[in-house]
Amino acid sequence: MRKKPGTPASEAYAEALRVCACQNLRSAARSVTRLFDEHLEPAGLRSTQFVILAALGAHGPSPLPQLSRTLVLERSALTRSLTPLVRRGLVRLAAPARTTTARLTAAGQRLLAKATPLWQAAQARFVGRLGQGTWAELLDRLPAAIDAAAPP
Repeated sequence: MRKKPGTPASEAYAEALRVCACQNLRSAARSVTRLFDEHLEPAGLRSTQFVILAALGAHGPSPLPQLSRTLVLERSALTRSLTPLVRRGLVRLAAPARTTTARLTAAGQRLLAKATPLWQAAQARFVGRLGQGTWAELLDRLPAAIDAAAPP
């Protein structure tokens, strides 16, 4: 049964859609992802791949469970994002002990250095449009949103 616009039920659904944390955060994430993907395209990277390379560049070789926690990615999503990076020779996976470790290759380091100015341009465009103060406040509050959605 279809609800007619303007009925109490349709208005309640419209309000749920307007304030839904999941919908609003996903919409924002998709928009920001598009912006960064467009800027990173000349390097042949997607934003998800850039952050993996950046995490490995910042922290060095990382066990996959640790990298997954750092990026707040499920292990399967991390594996899907790592696969093309490994195929391209940008990341090497090794299992010296019980846990697989990811590390940047020399080619990965070079591409990260090439992609970083592209990322910086995307970041500057986003922050410039949003406003430095708004971005600083949002950046400060995002960990609370992540924690609020974490399993009990």
